[in-house]
Amino acid sequence: MLKVGLTGGIGAGKSTVSRVLADLGAVIVDADVIAREVVEPGTPGLAALVDAFGDGVLHPDGTLNRPALAAAAFASDESRLLLNSILHPLIGQRTLELVDGAPADAIVVQDIPLLVEGRMGPAFNLVIVVYVEEAERLRRLVELRGMPETDARARIAAQATDEQRRAAADVWLDNNGTPDELEAQVRALVADRLLPFDRNLRDGVVVPGPPILRPADPAWAAQGRRLVDRLRAVCGEQALRVDHVGSTAVPGLDARDIVDVQITVADLDTADALSGPLTAAGFPLIPGETFDLPKPEYGAGGETDPALWAKRAHGGADPGRPVHIDLRVDGNPGQRFALLLRDWLRADDVVRAEFLDVKQRAGAEAAAVAHDTAASAQAYTDTTAPWFDRGYRRAWEWAEATGWSPGE
Repeated sequence: MLKVGLTGGIGAGKSTVSRVLADLGAVIVDADVIAREVVEPGTPGLAALVDAFGDGVLHPDGTLNRPALAAAAFASDESRLLLNSILHPLIGQRTLELVDGAPADAIVVQDIPLLVEGRMGPAFNLVIVVYVEEAERLRRLVELRGMPETDARARIAAQATDEQRRAAADVWLDNNGTPDELEAQVRALVADRLLPFDRNLRDGVVVPGPPILRPADPAWAAQGRRLVDRLRAVCGEQALRVDHVGSTAVPGLDARDIVDVQITVADLDTADALSGPLTAAGFPLIPGETFDLPKPEYGAGGETDPALWAKRAHGGADPGRPVHIDLRVDGNPGQRFALLLRDWLRADDVVRAEFLDVKQRAGAEAAAVAHDTAASAQAYTDTTAPWFDRGYRRAWEWAEATGWSPGE
């Protein structure tokens, strides 16, 4: 089951996106609809609100008087927390029932207005944000919904900023144009990303990364943070740490468009135990990738012992975001070197330029056999491996000279 979170500012057009997704076969779970459902007459939710806030929150016909409830519930922090303590569990329980009741092969889209504010993004395979400029949202709220301008401005100000939404978004739908333009974006998203992602998720297919280098992309940092947060949610306490590593974690460095993440575990048994949860979350196992190439020994650490370079590897099922995930044992040389190399390249402009030159040559070698995925990957590795062998010792010399440590 592919789980998608849908959000956007008030007046951005989430309902239009939901309608198109539903027309294309997605199962829509709307938080606003559920919030109304759990307080209908005769429900335990409405009874709990009356017990907490009195009969004044009811209309004469016994339905909920929402303005009266808002006046009572938002009078103080305590009353607001009381409201949330009543509604949130009921909404959560009903949401879970609807998601669990969806077909196993469904694409389930949860429409959640406050997804960003609630930091719920890691719970989903993808987060879609619908964007409209603030001035246009204000116009729609006032002219089309009849909302007083002061209320509309207050509602907008109380929600996440566009920058916060962009940081949370795997997919950014621009709804500043016409409804037809928005629908075209949604249909393309379903055809090009959601349906292939869903198939790959069910079949355990890893999407290969492109062999060609791309200019450094500032968006890689935010994509890395989102993946780290998702993987932390999947692994829980079994992950000692989760880090964005590799070239896309180095600002200003050209790279293949693959986000590398390292999950640090206590031992390989833990890595194996995480295989099922990671695969179910959209990060299938890569069976044959079980060790890193040992680097030349540095110091007395016995780094050339192949057993110290054992690992497990996973890829990504999302065609819109190639990812490579290595699970390495805490303190092993491969685990330490992944963090050290990233920080060394971030800190040293000369080494970064040198590494870029090697990567460009490797990228050209890989692109020459791009029609053969395995050969392309091998060509890239063959070209970069000698630099890594030399760089291993140099990186540790830099670490000793600077007092480097991997940090938190």
